[in-house]
Amino acid sequence: MSKGIVYLVGAGPGDPKLITVRGMELLSRSDVVVYDRLASPRLLRKLKPGAEKIYVGKLPDRHTMKQEEINQLLVDLALQGKIVTRLKGGDPTIFGRVGEEAGLLAEHGIPFEIVPGITSAIAVPAYAGMPVTHRDHASSFSVITGHESPDKLDQSIYWDKVTNATGTLVFLMGVAKISYISEQLIKHGRDPGTPVALVRWGTRPEQRTLTGTLGDIADKVEAAGFKPPAVIVVGEVVKQRETLQWYERKPLFGCRVLVTRSRDQAGTLSDLIEEMGGEPCEFPVIETVVLSGAEVDESFQAALEQAGGYQWMFFTSVNGVEHFFRRLTEAGGDIRKFHQARIAAVGPKTRQALQEKGLQVEALPGSFQAEGMLDHLDHLLQPGQKALFVKGALARGTLQRDLERRGLQTDALTLYDTLLPEEQDDYALECLREGRVQAVTFTSSSTVTNLLEMLRRAGETDPQKLLAGCEIAVIGPITAQTAREAGLEPTVQPEEATMESLAASLALRMAGRRLEQQDH
Repeated sequence: MSKGIVYLVGAGPGDPKLITVRGMELLSRSDVVVYDRLASPRLLRKLKPGAEKIYVGKLPDRHTMKQEEINQLLVDLALQGKIVTRLKGGDPTIFGRVGEEAGLLAEHGIPFEIVPGITSAIAVPAYAGMPVTHRDHASSFSVITGHESPDKLDQSIYWDKVTNATGTLVFLMGVAKISYISEQLIKHGRDPGTPVALVRWGTRPEQRTLTGTLGDIADKVEAAGFKPPAVIVVGEVVKQRETLQWYERKPLFGCRVLVTRSRDQAGTLSDLIEEMGGEPCEFPVIETVVLSGAEVDESFQAALEQAGGYQWMFFTSVNGVEHFFRRLTEAGGDIRKFHQARIAAVGPKTRQALQEKGLQVEALPGSFQAEGMLDHLDHLLQPGQKALFVKGALARGTLQRDLERRGLQTDALTLYDTLLPEEQDDYALECLREGRVQAVTFTSSSTVTNLLEMLRRAGETDPQKLLAGCEIAVIGPITAQTAREAGLEPTVQPEEATMESLAASLALRMAGRRLEQQDH
């Protein structure tokens, strides 16, 4: 068996989008990823199907696996011929012990590559509004470990030289030693009034910043119960935070949002949440399955044969658009056969999908609800007209029934079904159970019912209770009604049923909550 290869990849400081392009590329190619707790769990979603995940992270009170065991694990996996990514928080060469891992790989003749990452030493201060260098305050900076015991710190750090060697001092992993670090810096010449900041879980929704001076920061840390992991910044650049903090001012900062759309449709909403400073926590509760078989083939062929007789074509979802045109291509059909039909779409995204096919679509009402659409199109609808519905198996049928009451003839073309996914997202479930989710978004009635069912399957006997502390954000009135019937009270409902409006309305709600907390 030929040897595999090991990629020693820096995952960045926490925000999954701060991983390098090379690092992301290697993740998607790997047979197995070996990761620690400082690497964002969201990065693991980029793995190819079937890739193995091995957690070797350390917690403050215990080690999951000793470093020597990790080194040997990488060797063993590579000798099995596997492509291995060792995913390490920050940059692997900065206190990441990559030298030990690479050294053993080299001893065994195993090829490896070190992929640099963005170190928390510069990224975390930047996310807290503190550039580590500044023309007026610091022309250099030092990165120092603070993780060792005081005795070892004295052996590894030359306090008399380090204290004033650079304008900014950045200590990694030093929260528990903050008192000793402060004492040594003051003892060796730093003014007790020197500004200090501790940034916990920097670049993540949990980011918290505590500021003080060398003289009082240890007392503040104790009083606040400030826990690791955190980056310590010492120097005048800390003062820049007053004007340069940007991440903590974003409208959804500190908000982890459960996104329940299907994996392939979650992107737009997730991107909006991230742009506003929140963390989208994707928990897909819908899986789209293409329907096949003689019945579907026959109904599609019948629609093609009657194409010239339709005065209307209604598309109820983006999925309907995609599956219709895929089948049309496979059948060797031509959309021009439906030239007599006006085309209408339920929802702006469905309309956009049709327009991207070069089709003109009837204008939609502001509510984007099926019921409102018929009122809007009432002057165009005539008894005796024939309409084709392209839809999924779970479509409510309201629109079709209302058309029939107006005297129109309707045919339904059901091309796909939506099912509960077989797999659940462990990270999202963990965040829910630990109370680390602030909001849940529902973009259809099925996302409400499916989420509750998936939580029951995961062992939650009372899923409503699990969601009780979360803001419930719904896309429109039908979804809101379903949520209420399921025991969830919506707190966010935009006037316009779009992803953009849903995200904006949620941001306003969270801003109001922060103001209430500040008042109290």
